[in-house]
Amino acid sequence: MSVWTEDRIARLKTLWSQGWSAQRIADTLGEDVTRSAVLGKVYRMKLSLGRSPAPRVNPVVAAPKGPRRAPGRASRPAPVRIAARPGVAPEAPSFGLATILSVRRCDCRFPYGEPGASAFRLCGRPVARGVFCAAHAEIAYQRRPQSAETLMQLAGLA
Repeated sequence: MSVWTEDRIARLKTLWSQGWSAQRIADTLGEDVTRSAVLGKVYRMKLSLGRSPAPRVNPVVAAPKGPRRAPGRASRPAPVRIAARPGVAPEAPSFGLATILSVRRCDCRFPYGEPGASAFRLCGRPVARGVFCAAHAEIAYQRRPQSAETLMQLAGLA
């Protein structure tokens, strides 16, 4: 049995022409009607062809705003840049400004602290190599000395 009775279809046409959202119409029509069902019926009945887009007025958003920021970027203090010395980690005050939620694609992801702890942070300085800044790349990307014996072991011949 279909959830679309003549009464519901008439109410759908009326509410849709008044500019109601599909979710609001579904809530009004009852528990067994979902937002997707409303949108499907509107599509099949071609009701959206004559509908003009309703103006979206939100009193909270309509108020004047302050300066705009890029979306998705949390404000945080700028990291302090230090000169990288091979094999030496940077000093404590110059790292650990980024969290797992605030680190961006171009930020160093060298971890500080225990994952899961409230004090866990990431370096956050600009990336120089891979996913690490210059100082942390020196620590993370170290070449292992390769000898003939180790290569034979890797190949499974020794």
